[in-house]
Amino acid sequence: MPKNEKVLLTGTNNDFNGKIEYDENDREIVDFHDNSSVRIWYNVEAHGFKPHWHDAMEILMPVEGKYEVIIRGEKHVINPGEIFIIPSGWIHEIQDPGPDGSRFIFLFDLTMVRKLKGFAGLEPAFINPIHANKSNYPRIFDEAFDLLVKMRNAYFYGQPYSELTIYSCFMEFLVLFGSNHDTNEKLFNNAKPRKQQQYVKEFNKLLEYINENYMQPITLEDAAVNIGFSKYYFSRLFKQYTEYTFCDYLTIRRIRAAKELLADAECSIMDIAMNTGFSSISTFNRVFKETEGCTPSAFRAKRNEET
Repeated sequence: MPKNEKVLLTGTNNDFNGKIEYDENDREIVDFHDNSSVRIWYNVEAHGFKPHWHDAMEILMPVEGKYEVIIRGEKHVINPGEIFIIPSGWIHEIQDPGPDGSRFIFLFDLTMVRKLKGFAGLEPAFINPIHANKSNYPRIFDEAFDLLVKMRNAYFYGQPYSELTIYSCFMEFLVLFGSNHDTNEKLFNNAKPRKQQQYVKEFNKLLEYINENYMQPITLEDAAVNIGFSKYYFSRLFKQYTEYTFCDYLTIRRIRAAKELLADAECSIMDIAMNTGFSSISTFNRVFKETEGCTPSAFRAKRNEET
């Protein structure tokens, strides 16, 4: 990075002072400014961040010096010129990078993006964290890196329509990794290439169907029939494609919808349970607490405190 650019960015560090707020469940309260849905830090702080999570997708891009992230006991060392993507909801710890170094930290609220038709088909690409560099993502890495640079420039240099520019680039970024996932030679590797393409198309249609009908009582058998497979063959391929069982994937989608509805104080917990596909309020409360670490009522109360 040119020296004059580094000085400019340091001067517009978006009020970052190393102080991050967390709730009692270690969820980071992301400070999106002015009703925005994107936050980019130019971070030169010489300290780490305790284990935490957030609803936003996070992307790390070191500029000088390495950055170390621990997720589920595994340490990931991200070097300058690499990209690290942390999906929403993943607990991660960032270790003290030392006095030297700098990096960009991108945070994206996916609430509106997830409502776009076809987005459900991209989500399997971001089930797990992604450590990307030129070696393991040779076909798309340079383009992905350039898109992050464009987003950064639009954010820090006050370009016209900056947030539209950022989200236009962000959607391209997501599609790049989604397409790379769908064309991975290891995916459905027992099938011929044409069959692989057919499976990808069918599963993406199914994920979109789930996205639009999660509030209905969809069974594994229903889903298998929808895609034209036996339930045993379907179960194996579905987990290979999404890395989740069908039931777990459906539950995650329902809980995400419930979290969005909990922002509406006029909507009762009972109505939310019924409108997101849960058979009873007791089941809803139990599953929500298992996945989010608190009851729906507690989640709502904490969210109301933040707004």
